[in-house]
Amino acid sequence: MTRCGTDALERYVRKDAAPVLVVDPRAGHGPGIGGFKRDSEVGMALREGHPVYFVVFDPEPVEGQTLGAVLRTLAVFIDLVTKRHRNRRPIVYGNCQGGWALMLALSHCQHRAGLAVLNGSPLSYWAGEHGINPMRLLGGFSGGVWPAHWAADLGGGTFDGAWLVQNFEGLRPEGVFRKYDTLFAQPQAERERFLEFERWWNGFYFLGRDEIVTITRDLFVGNLLDDGQMRVDAHCHADLKRIRTPLVVFSSYGDNITPPHQALGWLPAVYPSTEALVAAGQRVVYLTHRDVGHLGIFVSAGVAKREHRAILHHAKTIEQLAPGLYEMLLADATGTDEAPGARFEPRRVEDLQFDPAPAGFDRVKALSAWLESMYAQYASPIVQSAVNPDLARALREWHPMRVSRKVWSEQAMPALAWLPWLRASLQALGAPDSERADNPWYRLERSAANAVAGAWTSWRTQRDLWAEVLFKQIYATPSPLDLLPGEESSASAAEGHDRHPMEGPECKPST
Repeated sequence: MTRCGTDALERYVRKDAAPVLVVDPRAGHGPGIGGFKRDSEVGMALREGHPVYFVVFDPEPVEGQTLGAVLRTLAVFIDLVTKRHRNRRPIVYGNCQGGWALMLALSHCQHRAGLAVLNGSPLSYWAGEHGINPMRLLGGFSGGVWPAHWAADLGGGTFDGAWLVQNFEGLRPEGVFRKYDTLFAQPQAERERFLEFERWWNGFYFLGRDEIVTITRDLFVGNLLDDGQMRVDAHCHADLKRIRTPLVVFSSYGDNITPPHQALGWLPAVYPSTEALVAAGQRVVYLTHRDVGHLGIFVSAGVAKREHRAILHHAKTIEQLAPGLYEMLLADATGTDEAPGARFEPRRVEDLQFDPAPAGFDRVKALSAWLESMYAQYASPIVQSAVNPDLARALREWHPMRVSRKVWSEQAMPALAWLPWLRASLQALGAPDSERADNPWYRLERSAANAVAGAWTSWRTQRDLWAEVLFKQIYATPSPLDLLPGEESSASAAEGHDRHPMEGPECKPST
């Protein structure tokens, strides 16, 4: 579809343009993070003349769905898009968790794409530094994998994505306060923007039990990806060294979910030197933003019109770079309807000072494996037998994220049916947004709101600092946790990794 309002994007279509395939993340919220606005990744791809495909998933997983099945499906779809465009390999966009899924699909049996763009995608899950990405510590305080397994059991075999969205909001509570405060402070200006975002943000999706356990155990707690121990299925392991598709890694220092440490920390782990990267024939380009947040990487109109459009505009240049590591530096666009210029400065892998395996996380991994084995063996069968579809449905409906939204709806409070009348009355008594700036009561309200937001920020900062101190005391110093047995899944993965990477009848390289 190339018509949207007054835009007629068919005039930009180029017959020689490579197809663009955008992979949405499966992070609990609804689909559309890369395309629900006109100024978005999809919008910029259409503006650059590319045919666009958008990969989303059903709200409910298929029974027995595994991560391996999802990755094989994604890899096959990349191949189908290639065939539909006369063997022109697509530019594949991976957003957040869609990025690591894309990397797994490309490393799985050597599938290929023309260019892979990873936006805010975590690949080195333990990486970080003081005050950066406190989410990586969560496994140490929750016990690792078993809470996700338990939540999926309570869901009757499906994991409620509302838990992931709740974790995101809890990471920066002042942002949640600001969202609603801005809405009530400027209702006329914010109404449509707020509703547009909330329709997407609160459209919670689900994952299968096997799928969420594998993701949590092998990626976020196990960190098995960068050392080639991540088992995709019975036939292949994900080995990032096998990827030959040129990569663009886009991250931001303002992102507390996936800072550059997690987006780029895998490079020194996979390629110990620049010479090793060159010898592998791989091209990696990284692009960093100074301060945009995690969601801003995907939904900010300014980022879409600058960074994302520049990546697509210079895609051919990136594909033709000599093997090595480059930093993409953007110039200011000369016109409002032009892509910014770019230059690619050679960099060295040795200069990426991101430690992919800081102290303490190996102990979290061992503790998680032990607790998960205990839960899976003794508690999980009891929980599964006690949960029926009605109970799972009730627990889903009573999730705090849903209750906090529905409690204000007409379904929960019939009296709220009078709200349109009340709103009209208040609008008649009040002043428009534009006329309130000089009102002393409004200014007092804004001062109080800023104080509350500052208090939330101070509390969150102290919480994160104390979490780091406590984590180091528990896991980064000698403790009884050293007596725990090694992770069983890691041992089996390492054993399977000795097999030939192309072994198995379903594991064939993409041509």
